[in-house]
Amino acid sequence: MTHVTTAQTDADILKCWPVLHLLRPHLKEESFLPLIREMMQEGYELAFIEKDGVAAAAIGFRYLRKLYDGKQIYVDDLSTLEACRGKGYAGMLLDHVFGLAKAKGCACVTLDSGPARHDAHRLYLNKGFRISSLHFFREI
Repeated sequence: MTHVTTAQTDADILKCWPVLHLLRPHLKEESFLPLIREMMQEGYELAFIEKDGVAAAAIGFRYLRKLYDGKQIYVDDLSTLEACRGKGYAGMLLDHVFGLAKAKGCACVTLDSGPARHDAHRLYLNKGFRISSLHFFREI
């Protein structure tokens, strides 16, 4: 039976390194655990589906409140190992977050996605997301 685990221990977090490194290749392995721990202090949560001792898929998210669309869960990261794609793991993780959002009285779940991530976009649209805005970015 496939189930979603919330990462709480250092070992859990480190199981997520391979799958999150696929999504965020600029990250360095030696700084991954301290970075995730610091982000957790800021409200970041990490959940995953484990296969063969590592996370086959992982989702990182946080609770936010905005004037525009109220209380919500924002998905920072969602990734699946290449060998595990097409098994529904990313959809299961999104369903997990939808359940948390409903239980916490959130108005919505939001995320940003790179413009060339067409497979991810298909998943998001199939899960009921709609494209509601453009995201702008300026380095400082």
